[in-house]
Amino acid sequence: MPSVIAVLAAALLFGTTGTSQALGPGDTTPFAVGVMRLLIGGTALALVTGLAAWLRRRRAPSEIRPRLAAGPLALMAITAVCLFVYQPLFFLGTSANGVAVSTVIALGSAPVLAGLLEWALTRKTPGALWGAATALSTAGVALLGFGGREGGSADASGLLASLGAGASFAILAVAQRRLLDAGWHPLTVVGAMGGGSAAISLVALPFADVSWMSDPRGALMILWLGLATTTVAYALFTWGLGGLNAATAATLTLGEPLTASVLGIVVLGERLAPLAAAGLVVLGAGLALLAWGSRTAREPAIDPGTEAHPKPFAVEG
Repeated sequence: MPSVIAVLAAALLFGTTGTSQALGPGDTTPFAVGVMRLLIGGTALALVTGLAAWLRRRRAPSEIRPRLAAGPLALMAITAVCLFVYQPLFFLGTSANGVAVSTVIALGSAPVLAGLLEWALTRKTPGALWGAATALSTAGVALLGFGGREGGSADASGLLASLGAGASFAILAVAQRRLLDAGWHPLTVVGAMGGGSAAISLVALPFADVSWMSDPRGALMILWLGLATTTVAYALFTWGLGGLNAATAATLTLGEPLTASVLGIVVLGERLAPLAAAGLVVLGAGLALLAWGSRTAREPAIDPGTEAHPKPFAVEG
């Protein structure tokens, strides 16, 4: 039960990302918000997971750890770069098409694109259920694109940005899976991602206009995005995955696009055209089918303290 609560809480925190940015100062840019989010949240995430990993090693000093080589280093670098790229693309999408539409497109496309990438790398056929889920999800994205918000169709550049965010996270998720399959602990994987993305953000900081941080709304927004939706959410998500099977984790993370859509409509007053509303329903059905179809044969729950961990799913904010 604690693991279920942890993953669900992480999904709900991830789901507040777009709304938080929309409620911030009006002079922000997607690039600047993304840079500051990762500079704060990535640094704190690396520190928190580093401390947790140190405490774990003190309890198990004889634990066998994989050797750090060029391959794992490259995969860790890929996760950091993809997390960094995800930020401005995600916020550009929400600025162009609203939180409800763009978040569902970004988060809904990620698991589909991750499945395609894994198929391209392994040549393993995902299966009929995955194909049906992909078809439904693609149809839902198309309906959202043609329908958009009330008063007009969706902005094409915003749609491409949201799909780009989904693609960047799909690559990130596949790289994480390969690191975990190689024996790396989730704390190490997520800590390297956080620290690496923070380092990239530090290099990018001189090119970002962050004057809006002097506004109390801007400071509050970026602290929430950095500490709550990055540090706390990723730490909860990673810890919770250690005690859940794949099916449960995938189903719980559907709380993220649901939260984002509800907040966009209720808090920000976004109104969807009928065609876009139908697209949300179709895409939701595809995501639900994808979660149900991703179950393994009675995969047992795993002790968070062991080295065997389930693979992460491509659903994050």
